[in-house]
Amino acid sequence: MNIHERLAALGVAVPEILLPRAEDGLADWAVIACDQFTQDRAYWDRLDRTIGSAPSTLRLIYPEALLDSPDRADRIAAIHRAMKEYRAGDIFAPPRRSLVYLERATPAAARRRGLVIALDLERYEWDPASRPLIRSTEGTVPERLPPRMEIRRGAALETPHIIILIEDEEDALLPALGLIAKNEGAGLYDTPLHPASGRAAGWALEGDAGLECLASGLERLFERAKTRYGGEYRRTDGSPFLFAVGDGNHSLATAKAVWEEYKKVHTGEAGLERHPARWALVELENLYDPGIRFEPIHRLLTGFSGGAALQAMRELFAPLPGFTSRPVPGREELSRLVASQPAKGRFGLAAGREYVFAETDAPGLATGYLQPLLDSFIQRSRAESRAPGIDIDYIHGEEELFHLGEMPGNVGILLPPIPKNGLFETVAASGPLPRKSFSMGEAAEKRFYLECRRLFG
Repeated sequence: MNIHERLAALGVAVPEILLPRAEDGLADWAVIACDQFTQDRAYWDRLDRTIGSAPSTLRLIYPEALLDSPDRADRIAAIHRAMKEYRAGDIFAPPRRSLVYLERATPAAARRRGLVIALDLERYEWDPASRPLIRSTEGTVPERLPPRMEIRRGAALETPHIIILIEDEEDALLPALGLIAKNEGAGLYDTPLHPASGRAAGWALEGDAGLECLASGLERLFERAKTRYGGEYRRTDGSPFLFAVGDGNHSLATAKAVWEEYKKVHTGEAGLERHPARWALVELENLYDPGIRFEPIHRLLTGFSGGAALQAMRELFAPLPGFTSRPVPGREELSRLVASQPAKGRFGLAAGREYVFAETDAPGLATGYLQPLLDSFIQRSRAESRAPGIDIDYIHGEEELFHLGEMPGNVGILLPPIPKNGLFETVAASGPLPRKSFSMGEAAEKRFYLECRRLFG
């Protein structure tokens, strides 16, 4: 097999990358992932005013904070229009068939390595019962896909915020690719990321040496995956688990759904297997990269009346085995207790200026035993006329959670840290974690949209 056939056997292809012609405008061009600041519409309004009429990926995405806007159809039409105008105009440099090796500096880490690739959606399924090469790490909510499909369906461009993880304990592959890219590849961009989110620098990785390094490195991890986790592979069809979705579970599921939809309509057409929609542009990162921090995604419940929030939560969680709870004097003490490492499960509650530390003997990740109770509580509350407005949101970062928890009618649920080791093993053995279980860093560390690729049309 040639090098591209070897990569294809692993679900990987070299994409045709589009980047803006004017590198000096990249600070406006690059914006943070659309699933950040979901409770802070003001963030997106400020960004819109700051960027103004400058070319920007802001015009190519739909911030989730605005998904419930009554003008959604108009916004989606404007996104599709901007994509076509950018492609037809003088925004992009000529397309370049290349991988992109990138290094990201964040507020928490001096360097985090990544590689932009195209990933084969035929090798991915989000169904928890499936055992594909590319697997979801968190539960997928089908109801969240249709509005995202409206955006991707027929889109002229794709720009990624999906991060795919490999499990490379030696942290050998991406550093090796970085040496090759810096020695042999062209520098593609080097830009600050605003506001106060560090920098991103990218190099082309398109020569034989880089592709061979990638193929042989992934083949090594693939062979290791065949024998990992003992009985998991013997119990199924032997399909190894090579890639895990670290960020953007619903975005990748959306790409898959749109591809299946398109494939069904165009069955039998020449070249269908090579259509760009079969692939998703993603950033590949190593789980064990020192620059990657795993953070819990906290829960925020809204819509309570009066001061009932804390008591309602304590009553809700009381049936958990060994449940205890006690007030603590402030957020700093609550944060310290939740971040400690005792044998018991732990989490915190914050409403107004009141803080409660809770412990339980329930096994596993906190989201595993809390999320079913929260889902049931919300369903019951919505069915009762006295509390129809109870809702839940998923919050990145302690400071944001405490800030929102102080607002009337809200209660924040502070979750403990998530360990890196064991992620692949847990997903291999038990399937995806509960939805929104973890985040790779806090909001300012998230991926920024930069690279684009032709999708439809």
